[in-house]
Amino acid sequence: MAGMVAKQRHFLFLQGPHGPFFGKLAKALVVTGAKVSRIGFNRGDQYFWPRGFAYHPFNASAADWESALRSFVDDESVTDIVLYGDSRPSHITARQVAQRAGLRVHCFEEGYLRPYWATYERGGVNGNSALMNLSIEDMRSALAKRGAHAPPAPPQWGALWHHTWYGFRYHLNFLRPSAGHGPRQTHREFSVLSELRLHARRIVWMPLALLRRRLQTRAVLRAGQPFHLALLQLGHDASLRAHSKYSDMRSFVDDVMAGFAQGAPSHHQLVFKAHPLEDGREGLRRYVAKQAAAMGLTGRVHYIMGGQLGHVLDRARSAVTVNSTAAQQALWRGLPVLALGQAVFAKPNLVSNQSLPAFFARPEMPDRGAYADFRQFLLETSQLSGGYYTAAGRAELVRQLVDRMLSPHDPYTNMVPASIPRVVSESPIRH
Repeated sequence: MAGMVAKQRHFLFLQGPHGPFFGKLAKALVVTGAKVSRIGFNRGDQYFWPRGFAYHPFNASAADWESALRSFVDDESVTDIVLYGDSRPSHITARQVAQRAGLRVHCFEEGYLRPYWATYERGGVNGNSALMNLSIEDMRSALAKRGAHAPPAPPQWGALWHHTWYGFRYHLNFLRPSAGHGPRQTHREFSVLSELRLHARRIVWMPLALLRRRLQTRAVLRAGQPFHLALLQLGHDASLRAHSKYSDMRSFVDDVMAGFAQGAPSHHQLVFKAHPLEDGREGLRRYVAKQAAAMGLTGRVHYIMGGQLGHVLDRARSAVTVNSTAAQQALWRGLPVLALGQAVFAKPNLVSNQSLPAFFARPEMPDRGAYADFRQFLLETSQLSGGYYTAAGRAELVRQLVDRMLSPHDPYTNMVPASIPRVVSESPIRH
C-alpha cells in the first residue's frame, strides 16, 4: 500500500562475549535507523555497554525472567533478540519466547572454524544449529548452484590474553554494587569471586604456563611414538553440557582412557591436550596422571597445557573429542576423528561411528572431499572473518554483520532456499 512505513527494527541485546563487541555492533545497527536496547543481569553486562544507549537492569529473580522478557518484548515492540551462547538458562528461555512471538534470534558463538572466524547463525548454534538438519549432499548441491569463493583467512584472531583480560574485567565489575540489578546471577557453577581469582591467576602465570607447555609438547613430539590426541574442553562449557552426556571433563578422561587401554596397540601413546583457556578448576593434569597409574598406563598417557594445536595435530594419528570445534583442524588435516557428543561437524563420512576401543585399534579415515565441501559451505554462510576480543577483529566482524542481520533470511537459507527446520531446546539436552 502506498505510503506504508516499514516497522522499525528493534534489536534487544542480552548477554554477549566478554568485552565491547556487543556495544560496537549496537552502534553500527543504530546508524541504519534501527533501535537497540539491552537487558543486563549484572554490572559486568553494563560495563561494556555504550553510555547513552538504552540499558535495562534485570532486577527480579530467575523465576520471573520469562514473564519479564515477554512484557518487555511486547511493550517495546522488539523485533530481534541478539545473544551469545544459546544454552545459558536465560538464553534458552529467550529463544523460546522469541519463537512463540515470531522474533528473529541472532546467535553468536566462537568460530566453528577457529581460530580465524566467528560464528553467526539464526535461531541456535552448535547442537541447535540449522546445520544439524543439513547433509553433506545438501551443502554440495547449494555450492554447485551458487559457486564458491572462499574468503582468505585474516592475519590474526587475537592473543588469548585479550580474552582473559576482558574476562577478568567482566567479573571484577560483576562484583560491584548491583546498581538496580536483581540478585547476582551467573550461568556458571563457580562463584563470581572464584571466577575472578581464576582469571587473575591465569594472567599472572601466563609466562610460566608457556614455558611448561613448550616442555610438555617437546617431550611428546621427541618421544617418536605414535600418539592419539584427546581434545579437552572447558568443563563448564555450555556446548559440552547441553549437547553431550558429559557434565565435566573428568568423565570424558575416564571413557577415553578406558577405550585406549582396551583397543590401542601397546606401543601407542595417548595425549590429552587442554583447552587454551583451561584455568585448572578441575585439576585435570593431576587427574590424568592419577587415572593413568590406576589403569596401568603410566608412561603411555601424557597431558599438554593449552596453546596452539596445529603442530601437535601434524604428528597425531587421530583425535577424540566430545564436540570441540578444534576437531575441525584434525579433519582439515585428514585425521580420523571420533566425536562423543553432538556437533555440527559430526556427520557421516566426516567422523567415525566406531566404539572407542575399535577407534584406537584402527581408526576410520574421513572423506577429505566431503570435509572440503563442508568447510566451504561454512565459509560461504555462517563463518565470518574476525573476532570478538581485539579491536581489529571486532572491526572486521562488525563490517560484515550489519547487512546480514538486517537481511530477512538467515545465512543458510540464502544458500539453501528450501525451508530448514529450527531446533529449539526446552532445556539443555542430555544423552
